[in-house]
Amino acid sequence: MIDIGLTKLALIGVVALVVIGPERLPKVARMAGTLFGRAQRYINDVKSEVSREMELDELRKMHKDVQDAASDVSNSIHQSMSDTEASINDAWNGGDDSSVSDSSSAGSSWTRTPDPSLHAIKAKAFRRKKLSRTTGVPAWYKHQSGHKTRVISASARVAKYRRPVGVGKSAGFF
Repeated sequence: MIDIGLTKLALIGVVALVVIGPERLPKVARMAGTLFGRAQRYINDVKSEVSREMELDELRKMHKDVQDAASDVSNSIHQSMSDTEASINDAWNGGDDSSVSDSSSAGSSWTRTPDPSLHAIKAKAFRRKKLSRTTGVPAWYKHQSGHKTRVISASARVAKYRRPVGVGKSAGFF
């Protein structure tokens, strides 16, 4: 910062002693020390903020480079996919007529469109199977742990298990 040697510091102290006086010199020195400390803290804060901004700038640059590289890879993948799709479509549609007639007689499943009702049936069956696999508790666990599968109300239970009047009345214990 500022190059102040011991002789310059002593000269400043003597001038301050003469100008300010011996009774106010400690207060002024204390105030000068606190101001000097504040200045140092401010300078350190500015330095840290500048270095933080430089790091953020570097990170932004690296982020931009990574995004550019990712977009380049994505574009190359899309380009190769479209090229491959075009070559497959050309090979599929560009064949000679004899091979097309042979393939249509051999496997007509390639050329016909699927039936929408068949698709709906398959989708419904898939959903049913998926729901039975993913929802609820497995049956073996229900049987093992004693979970009730059908719950009935208290009045229905009384009506179901009530003994008819007079039938099977047990004799008293005594």
